[in-house]
Amino acid sequence: MDINSLISHYGYAALVIGSMAEGETITLLGGVAAHQGLLRFPLVVLSVALGGMIGDQLLWLLGRRYGGRLLRRFARHRGRIRRAQKLIQRHPWLFVIGTRFMYGFRIIGPLMIGASRLPPKIFLPLNIVGALLWALIFTSLGYVGGEAIGPWLHDLDKHLKHWIWLLLAVALVVGVRWWLKRRSRERD
Repeated sequence: MDINSLISHYGYAALVIGSMAEGETITLLGGVAAHQGLLRFPLVVLSVALGGMIGDQLLWLLGRRYGGRLLRRFARHRGRIRRAQKLIQRHPWLFVIGTRFMYGFRIIGPLMIGASRLPPKIFLPLNIVGALLWALIFTSLGYVGGEAIGPWLHDLDKHLKHWIWLLLAVALVVGVRWWLKRRSRERD
């Protein structure tokens, strides 16, 4: 099987699983695959949104169950955590949807939301809306990016072989140089 066949067969499942753990890169790659015609754009958006929603839902549940204990470990950030929890209670839509777009908040955000005791009837719909919006934006960016890197991807095999040979040559030169220096030091 070639890589295109693997993407066509397992791409949607990989998108769901990958977006649960790490989102932006997987989503962008899904958009590129949709641009290349390997996957369908609407299904990429839905797969990524589903994975992101499930991941955040699980983190929210962990935050609801263990969040208080986890947050107590960050004693020096107590003031910031309190301010964030007040913001969550006053503007849950802003925090739940916005957390998805804040770099570094992908994991801690849903945990804090769960620890703030935001009710599931508020979190779940906001989580769904945020996941869909996020998936649509990043999949679209990947789709547009596919236009730029599409021609290069078609020649990937040729480029990859050249890069591998170049890296092997560089590694060989560096290795021989290191060995010669070490041997020279041992003689001194």
